[in-house]
Amino acid sequence: MRRRTFLAGLGFAALQLAGCGAKPQTTPDYVLTYADNQPAGYPTTQGAQYFADLVQQQTGGKVVIQVKANGEYGSEQQVWEQLAIGGGDFARVSLSVATDDLPRLNVLLLPYLYRNADHMWRVLDGSIGAEFLQDFTAQGRVGLSWYDAGARSFYARQPVRSLNDLQGKTIRVQDSQIVIDMIRLLGAVPETTAYSDVYSAFETGQIDAAENNWPAYYSMEHYKVARYYMADEHSRVPEVQLASGRTWDALPEEYQQILQACARASAQYERQLWAQEETAARKAALGRNAELPATGAAAIPETLRRLSAAGGGDTGRVTTEKGTSQVKRLTALRLCCMERRCLCNVARDDLAEPQSPQHHPVGRAH
Repeated sequence: MRRRTFLAGLGFAALQLAGCGAKPQTTPDYVLTYADNQPAGYPTTQGAQYFADLVQQQTGGKVVIQVKANGEYGSEQQVWEQLAIGGGDFARVSLSVATDDLPRLNVLLLPYLYRNADHMWRVLDGSIGAEFLQDFTAQGRVGLSWYDAGARSFYARQPVRSLNDLQGKTIRVQDSQIVIDMIRLLGAVPETTAYSDVYSAFETGQIDAAENNWPAYYSMEHYKVARYYMADEHSRVPEVQLASGRTWDALPEEYQQILQACARASAQYERQLWAQEETAARKAALGRNAELPATGAAAIPETLRRLSAAGGGDTGRVTTEKGTSQVKRLTALRLCCMERRCLCNVARDDLAEPQSPQHHPVGRAH
C-alpha cells in the first residue's frame, strides 16, 4: 500500500512538472480512420493528410483522423465494402470501384466525355457532381468531394497518330467493362494484364499498347518499351472521398459541416498536387525516351455514339431513366464540342441540360 502511494505521489508530481509552461492537451471526442491505397507522398495521400490536419484544426482537436496509406486497410474494393458496414471511417477510392454497386456512376466514366480537366471540374463541382455524390448515401456511404487522378491516354510500341492506328492491336486495359467495350469498338483486342506485369508484356510482345496517365507511364518506366504516347486523354476517371454512413450519422451536425468544408478544401489541394505531379512526369518521360506523335481524333465521335448508345442496354451501366438522361446530357455536350459547335444555352458552370437542340455554325468553338 505504501509503495503504491509513493508511486502515485511521484506520478502526480511528474504531471505537475510536465504541466509547467505547457499547453493543456485536448482530449479528442472522436479518433477516426482514413484509408488510402497509395504510398505516402502520393497526391491523394497528401490530400488525405491535409484533410485530417484541417479537421483537427477546425474542431480544436476534438476530431482526430488517422491516415493509413499503402493499402494498410486492404485494397480499394475491400475498403469500399468496409465503409458500408462501419469497418472504416473515411477513404479515397477510384470511382470505378463503386460502379458495380452504383451503375449510374458509369456515365462519368464514358470515354472522351470531357474536353479537358477544367471541363470535368465544372461538371463535378457543379450540380451534376453534387447529384452524383448523393448516390452514395443509398449504399451506406457519404460522398464528400472529388479528387483528381489525371487523364489516361494510349501509348504503344509503334507510332499511334489516331484511333484508327489502334485497330487490330492488343491493348492492356483495366478490368472495367466500359473500357473493354471501348477497346472493342475501336477494333482492337482488350487485354487485362495485371498492372505490375505491363512492362514485361510489352517486352514479350503480349501487348502492343496500353493506356494510363503520365505519372504511371513514367514511374513504371513504360517509356522504355512503349515510347509513343498518344496523349488523347480518352478517359478521366475521378476519385471520390467518402465517409462511412454509420460514422457520419454518429457525428454531431456541427462536425459534419466542418468535415464537408475540409473535404472540399482538401480536394482543391490534391488537384494542385496532381497537376504538379503530372507536369513533372510528362517532362521527365519526354526527356528520356518518350515521343508525342501528332494525333488526330476523327474516329472519336462515332465511337462515343456507339458506346453511349449501349449505356442503358445489356451492360447494366445505367439502369434508371434519370441515369439515361445524364448519358444523353453529358455525351451530347461532348460530341458537340468535338464537332467544334456550341450549344446555344449552355451558360451555367454546371453545364445545365440544354433547352434547345440548335447549334451555332461549325467553327464557333467554346
